[in-house]
Parts: sequence; C-alpha cells; structure tokens
Amino acid sequence: MEKGICNVSVAPLRAENSHQSEMVSQLLYGEKVEIIEENGSFSKIKMDFDGYEGWVDAKQISKISEEDFAQKTSQILTEDFKFFNFKEGKILLSIGSEILSDEEQTLPEATGKSLSDTAQRFLNVPYLWSGRSFFGIDCSGFTQLVFKVHGIKLPRDAYQQAEVGNVLDFVEESEPGDLAFFENQEGKISHVGIMLEDQKIIHAYGKVRIDLLDSTGIFNKDLAKHTHKLRFVKRIL
Repeated sequence: MEKGICNVSVAPLRAENSHQSEMVSQLLYGEKVEIIEENGSFSKIKMDFDGYEGWVDAKQISKISEEDFAQKTSQILTEDFKFFNFKEGKILLSIGSEILSDEEQTLPEATGKSLSDTAQRFLNVPYLWSGRSFFGIDCSGFTQLVFKVHGIKLPRDAYQQAEVGNVLDFVEESEPGDLAFFENQEGKISHVGIMLEDQKIIHAYGKVRIDLLDSTGIFNKDLAKHTHKLRFVKRIL
C-alpha cells in the first residue's frame, strides 16, 4: 500500500471523492497517511495518527517511500501558529501540524494543569464541523488536538473517545484534564469537552468557550439554559 504525507496547512477529508461531499475530518500538514485507493483527482486514505478514513484531493498529499514512512520522525508543532519557509514558499501551520525531522522531540508533559493551559489557548477558535485545527475546530477535534500536543493519542470522534479512560462516580470528583461526555436525544454520545477547575468545562460550541458543568450537563450562561445532557466524566491520565 502506498504512503503519503499532507503537503498543505489543512486538507479536508471527505466522505466521498468529491469537493461537494461532506467533510468528515481534516489532515494537518505533515500528517502521514496510507493510500487505500485512487479515483480520478482524489485518493482514499487512512490516517496514520488515528486510523480515520476518507477521501482527500490527491494534490494535497505527497507520496513518500515505505522507508521514509516507517523511519522518519516528526516534530509536532506545539505553538498556536507558525510560519515555515519551504522551497515552495512560506506556509502558515496550525498547532498539531508535523514537521519531518531527524531529531527526537520531547513534548510537554501531560498533567491536568498543562492540558488545561493548552486547552485555554484555543478560546474563541470558531466551531467548524469536522475541523481539527486552530483555523476551525469541532468538539472532538479540539480534545484530540489538545491531547496530541502532549503526546497522547485519542480517537477522532466523541463516541470513540468515550471508550478511553475510567468513569468517575460523581461530577464533583472531576479534575482538570478529565473528559466529560454528553448524549443526544437518542442517547448517543454526541459531544465532549475538557474539564477545568471549579467544575468548569472548555468545549467547542459555536466557538471554543468555557461554561459550568453540573450533574445535569453544561449550563450556558449566555443562553441561560443547559445545552448538553451529561452522560459521564472520564479520567484519561
């Protein structure tokens, strides 16, 4: 199976091989993929980071050898944004992007405080369905990216992330860095956020914002009502 690497800041990953198809996730610069199928100007790929599959514009990935795919190490960008100069010109990269390097990287240690601090750097980043960058992000893309820059791999979607960690008995036991999960009217996991101190939660809802969490769910002070029904809180660390 051929290998590839994302060569643009952010590449849409789509459900079908069409620019009009729904975006299901995004590739960030430098993220590696396996090329499953090629159809016209699109390639069906499987992300190396989280195993997510979808269709991407073939021009937005560069093919690499099996050897490079296996041996090349990457440094994860831990800054919000950074300009890089390449042969083709300057490119603006988002946090979570990857730069091929021969040097090992020591990522910030994952603690409740460090995860909280990283999460709050995303405040006011706009919500984008299936987004996972500083340019626009959804709820599970947000949690995945925060944990990524601390060296922890989470699955892509909220219902998948809900399979990780240990359930807490009470909301009051929550600590910074825990993940809170929420269900829709059908009882399916549909939302996730990161716990902060004092039972506050940071999550992507319109934009990345901080709200209060109680045993019922998220209370949005701007709307003066609960917006998400709590299923459980999980400890990841």
